[in-house]
This record gives sequence, structure tokens and C-alpha cells, in this order.
Amino acid sequence: MKTWARLGVVVATVLSAVAVSVPAASAAVNPYTPEEACANDFGGTWSKARDGHRDVKSGSTKWGDVWLMYNSSHANCVATIKSVDVGTPTYTRAWLLIEGNTVWNLNAGSFKYYAAVKATANNHCVQYAGDIYRTATPTSAMAQGARYAWGNCT
Repeated sequence: MKTWARLGVVVATVLSAVAVSVPAASAAVNPYTPEEACANDFGGTWSKARDGHRDVKSGSTKWGDVWLMYNSSHANCVATIKSVDVGTPTYTRAWLLIEGNTVWNLNAGSFKYYAAVKATANNHCVQYAGDIYRTATPTSAMAQGARYAWGNCT
């Protein structure tokens, strides 16, 4: 009987270890691509810029993506696409800085899926960033992704 009891303890231990290592059910998938986010907010057709993507992370945990997009009119769009709390309004920001300006173009608010901002950058380089919070106001920990170097000069 002792052998069966030990075997039961071993099986229970293995099963509990397996249960702990199984990841939780995946979060809802964001229905918007960065191209769709820019088109929804600003119309037209948008393309992803070279070196126009950064993960939006809090530490090593990814909360979303920030994308730099462009169109044929030399406009840029930054879309911060959430991958956490998708469908729940949380404070999300998209930032775009045009070379020669000192003030960032910003769209910030409590959004369910993404934040997007647009500015024309004809013959200028840009920097971009995106932030995601887990609450409806910017009072909690945040995740950020950014390129603080000039690039995508058009």
C-alpha cells in the first residue's frame, strides 16, 4: 500500500507542476492592424515604414506594438496597437515628432484597441513612440516602445 500512496503523491506532484507551467488562455486578439488604425482615423492607404516598429514593453513583458506608417502625401501616422486589455478602454498614447519641432504630436486617451496620430513630415525626419497603461487613466505602470533617433526622412 505504501507504494501506491507514494505513486499517488508523485502523480499529484507531476500534475500540479504541469498545471502551473501551462500558460493562461490567450488574451483577445486585436482586430486592427496598424494600416487599418491609420486608415480608420485619417483615411487613405498606409504602408509600414522601414525601421518603423517597436515592441511596447513593460520590463520584458510585451503589451503591444507601436508602428510608424506613411502615405503617398508624405504624411506619417503612428499607431500604438494594444495586445493586452484588448476591448477594454485603457490609457494609450501615440507620439510623433517631426524634425525641427520641439513639441510632439500626440493622441492620448482611454482606447479599446489603439491610439493613432498623424502629421506631415515632408522633407523631414521623424521620431516615434507609443505607451500603454493597464488603467483608464495614466496612473499605473506603463509599457513603452520608441525610436528616439531621427529616421524615415522623406
